[in-house]
Amino acid sequence: MVVNPTTRWLRRFPYSTYQLLKRRRELKPWQRANLGFGKDITNGTFKPVWVYNSNELWLDNKNNNAATVCEVFDFSIDAWRLVVPASTYPIIPCQHPVYSDGSLHWFTTKTETTVLSFDLHNESFQVSKTPFLLHQVFRFGMCNLDDRLCVYEEMWGNQVIWSFDSEHKTWKKIYSIDLIIITSSIDTCFTVKPLAVVDKEKLLMVCDAEFGVELLIYDPKTKSCELAYTSKDHITADRLCYFQSLISIV
Repeated sequence: MVVNPTTRWLRRFPYSTYQLLKRRRELKPWQRANLGFGKDITNGTFKPVWVYNSNELWLDNKNNNAATVCEVFDFSIDAWRLVVPASTYPIIPCQHPVYSDGSLHWFTTKTETTVLSFDLHNESFQVSKTPFLLHQVFRFGMCNLDDRLCVYEEMWGNQVIWSFDSEHKTWKKIYSIDLIIITSSIDTCFTVKPLAVVDKEKLLMVCDAEFGVELLIYDPKTKSCELAYTSKDHITADRLCYFQSLISIV
């Protein structure tokens, strides 16, 4: 189901093949995937997308030796359809795909660290190398900052955030954060995820702390961290930023 809370538009759609497998309990916890949702910036349509590894599900995938299955929901025909060819790169299971600039993105499980991108207009896949090797970092992740794909790595108490230039296929280091500053200002912080850029250069981050979830604002100029909000409830879902619609509600 997709809901627009501003216009109160609602659309239910049938189960995909992946959801049917899940309902029949044919999926193990490490085989789970998360739904991607993004906008085709060429024609303005929105598309829900499932990408999941076919070899882990023992599926007979005759899709040109593809390692994944890709299902896209087509609102015009009210049905899911397979994208052929799918990706030959398997993805890391259970991750939340990130949307930016007309594409959805996943980390792959290939030995060479790469990002798999799915263009929502052409419905085609491409692969880009990341600026770090996954086996050499403690934690890593992916996010959208200023509508640009960003990846981040944590090494020895330092978190580095890289921004991707889709035109030149290059990465630029945009933040280097001393996590000791963050952990010294709160009790216990397990993971820190960038959410958005505020006031042009400050960074809004969410921290999974020992006793809940906390929103932090990091200032790269002063290299200081400010606690903006605390919740005592643990949230297992992915956190995303909300941007107000152009439609006003009276």
